[in-house]
Order: sequence, then structure tokens, then C-alpha cells
Amino acid sequence: MTDCRVTCLHPAYRDDIGDLVTRRPVPGPGLENVGAFLFLNHHGPQTYPPNNRGLPFGPHPHRGFETVTFILDGELAHTDSAGHESVIRAGGVQWMTAGRGIVHAEVSPEGFKRAGGGMEILQLWVNLPARLKMTAPRYVGVQAEGIPAVRAAGATVHLVSGEFGEARGAVESLTGVFLSWVELEPGASVRFDGLAGRDLFLYAARGAIAVGGVSVPQFNLASLGAGDSVTVTASEAALFLFGHAAPIDEPIVAHGPFVMNSAEEIRAAFADYQAGKFGVAEIVEA
Repeated sequence: MTDCRVTCLHPAYRDDIGDLVTRRPVPGPGLENVGAFLFLNHHGPQTYPPNNRGLPFGPHPHRGFETVTFILDGELAHTDSAGHESVIRAGGVQWMTAGRGIVHAEVSPEGFKRAGGGMEILQLWVNLPARLKMTAPRYVGVQAEGIPAVRAAGATVHLVSGEFGEARGAVESLTGVFLSWVELEPGASVRFDGLAGRDLFLYAARGAIAVGGVSVPQFNLASLGAGDSVTVTASEAALFLFGHAAPIDEPIVAHGPFVMNSAEEIRAAFADYQAGKFGVAEIVEA
């Protein structure tokens, strides 16, 4: 069995959105994507005062990929043009398949804007193959208690999708994507197997971790070499995002909120959105 090794570190760069602290490791300098994993925004951690404006992500469109949003702290209200609404609290996840086209809003609930509080959110974009880019939109919102937490020897694997040991994730991925976030106590480690031939995604969100003796500091994404397993160790309390996916050997053409296989398909997405074919999303007042 061959262990994956760190081949490169990619520090997230600051790209704040108004008063929202934002870090982005991908895309970034020298890193357009990590296989099927296209984009990661790390919002926060930060504390909002009472009577704040909340998150700024009012209604906007997507086509051709999926968004997976991990609410590590705070709350996130979702509404979309397919009729889905939810408010997901800390420890929960929102998984949205944009497919052929959707308009959604991601904002802070009214109660959070009045009272304020801590906020930390990770949003990951996951590519869809050509055969699924025009699939029907889908949304799954899962609270913390609905996500299996596999615990062993100082490690807790919050299993969003895929399998780990005897556990199955809360969401059935259309493309067999494995996604989790993992909490490690100081000195603890966790091992993931069955990784041969997969696109691997590892991002240190809190604390510092190490893979094969190579340190991965907080706010860094680690590129991993070929292998069929990876062991992650923490010298201090840490939280990291880990995922893997089957490679999609197709062109990636991304422009703004759309990810397709050709420039012509991007133009068609803009035309369809402007023609109102994606529908309308109203902001949740909760």
C-alpha cells in the first residue's frame, strides 16, 4: 500500500467581500483546479456585531456543477428557484446541484443579523461531467445531527458523502464524490484508504496538520501525489476538509457562475439566464 505524499502547498489568498473575511486557495496562482474540485471559499472565522448586514450573497445563478457548503459556525439561510428553502446551523451542510440552471440566495437569517455572532463557512464547487451538466437542479440541506460522526482515538470524521468504515454519508453524490470534514485532537491521526486514481482534496481550515511528516499550515491546500492511502496527523487541535472524486477527463470552461465544457455552452447559459429560464429565488426572511 502506497501513502500519498504532499507535493506542493497552496496558501489561500485574502479576497475579502466587503466586511466578509474571505480566503481562497483554489483557483489561485499556479492552481486552476484540483481535478473535479474547482473552487473553495473560506469565509471567516469572524464575529458579527448585533444589527449587522449579514452575508452578501443575494440571488445569483449557477449551471453545470455543484456547490457544497459547510457551516462550521453561525447559520446560513438558503432559497432557490426550484422551491427549496432552509436555514442550516453550525455543523450542517448544504449540497446544491445546479445542473441545467438554478438561481439561489445564501444569506444570514434575520435573527443572526439582529443578534450577531460567530460565522465560519466553507463553500466548495464540485464539477459535473458533461452527461450531468444539464441534469435537474437538486438541493439537500442537512443539520449537524443528520451527518454521521465517526469517532476513534481523538479523530472525528464528519461524513457528508461516501463511505468511511461502516458508515455512509448523509448525501448521495451523483458522481460518487467523498466529502468530509475532520476534527483532530492534539497528537491524533486519521487514515483514508481506497484513493488510487482519485482526485484528492485536502485543506487545513483550523490548526496545523501533517501528511507524511510534511506540515500543512492553517489556510493551506495540499497537493497530494499518487497513492492509495493518506494519513493526516495533528500536533495541535485541528480541523480540515478532505474529499476525493473520480477524475473527469473533459475540458473545463468556467466563466463567472457557470462551468461548462465549451465557450458556446457558456454563452448559452448566459442567454438562458437572461431569458428567465433559471427562474427566480426570493430571499428567506427567517
